[in-house]
Amino acid sequence: MNALAWVAVSLGCAATFDDLRRRQVANWINLAGVAAGLGCHAWTGGAAGLGRSAGGAAVGFLVFLVLYMAGAMGAGDVKLMAAFGVLLGPSEILLAALLAAPAGGLMAAACLAWKRGARDIPYAIPYAPAITLGAWLALAGRG
Repeated sequence: MNALAWVAVSLGCAATFDDLRRRQVANWINLAGVAAGLGCHAWTGGAAGLGRSAGGAAVGFLVFLVLYMAGAMGAGDVKLMAAFGVLLGPSEILLAALLAAPAGGLMAAACLAWKRGARDIPYAIPYAPAITLGAWLALAGRG
């Protein structure tokens, strides 16, 4: 496993744990992922690597910003997608978002089934596990 994969695994584990525990992803986790991703890409790809990272961050942020503005996503999830975008780049972060959607849907269905008949069903689920799974699958698809 290369350094980029280690960063993605660490980022995903930390974000998932934090989201499941506190129902939000701390800014320091996302910032650490951004810094590590920029460092990896600067080291291996120079200015071109940094440009690709910045593009990935922008795409990841913008894709989920729309969902955040609609009230369907938390701000930590938007920043997590941006952090994974730094690691994956523009095209692979789109793939990660597409892969995260069915994982999130399955999580929501499981939550509804688990809480069936309960009055305290949460309006939102922690989405970092779905984002992480989508990002890891997109990263694994690199070859």
